[in-house]
Amino acid sequence: MSATVSLQQLTDQLADLESASVEAIDAAATEADLEALRVSLLGKKGRLSAILGSMGRLGPDERPLVGQRANGLKERVQTQLEDRMDRLQSSAMAERLDRERLDVTAPPSFIPPGHRHPLIATTEEIVDIFAGLGYRVSEGPEIESDHYNFTALNIPPNHPARDMQDTFYLGADRLLRTHTSPVQIRHLEAHAPPVRIVVPGRVYRRDAVDATHSPVFHQVEVLALDEGLDFSHLRGTVMAFLKAFFGDLPVRFRASYFPFTEPSAEVDVQWRGRWLEVMGCGMVDPAVLEGLGLDPQRWSGFAAGLGVERFCMVRHGIDDIRRLFTSDLRFLDQF
Repeated sequence: MSATVSLQQLTDQLADLESASVEAIDAAATEADLEALRVSLLGKKGRLSAILGSMGRLGPDERPLVGQRANGLKERVQTQLEDRMDRLQSSAMAERLDRERLDVTAPPSFIPPGHRHPLIATTEEIVDIFAGLGYRVSEGPEIESDHYNFTALNIPPNHPARDMQDTFYLGADRLLRTHTSPVQIRHLEAHAPPVRIVVPGRVYRRDAVDATHSPVFHQVEVLALDEGLDFSHLRGTVMAFLKAFFGDLPVRFRASYFPFTEPSAEVDVQWRGRWLEVMGCGMVDPAVLEGLGLDPQRWSGFAAGLGVERFCMVRHGIDDIRRLFTSDLRFLDQF
């Protein structure tokens, strides 16, 4: 540029720049090309800055005219750049959608097989075994009354046995059931003996979570009530069930205490070289039958209960009960 510059020269340069900008912006094929063009036109070392740098050679009355023209040009060029960028991005998105388009009506080429959660599979196997022995499934509510959960099972208020089950109380005589035994009472209220039922269900206790305890777990209850049943029938039923589930393993009965059975026993199996407690059982206490209006001189029965998590963990060699309550597919895919 010469040492002197006129208003007309700068005006002509701005007009040329605007004309060239329109053509260059329309010709930009990619976002990267457009960004490079923006820098060359409007950047600190761009063409507009070079023109503005010559304004100092104009007279005081001419400089505002060039500045006003230059600002207008800058706004128009920026608008054109933004419009072109929007068109390029829209075009790129349309091409990507067309390239990655899926036909959602096409049949799948592969459907991953589903399978039972280990707790569900274990519960179903236990119930199937007892169904094969002539038992029918019965269920009851998880929110229970104090009467069904305790009192009707020979556990009156202030009875020490209540300390065995730390309970979630909901107020107004409502609680989360601590065992599936209340279903025995509900079933016998609605069905006259003889009865044979198996009761699977979820139960709740205030247990701290660790490798062997959970505040939510699953039980299966068994009840048989008929004329002439005695402990030999209980033992034979338990032995038949354990053999069907575990196979031929040594089994032992140990005297124990439950307020709703008398006599009561704990049952152990010898598993991998050690005795493992698997269930509790006993003959139904006559006080429970009397509370239901049944004559204990005529009717007798037995009950047994087991923890599904214990059976599942033993069967599959699971070392931590918390694995059963997570959604870790690495664990679940093993079953």
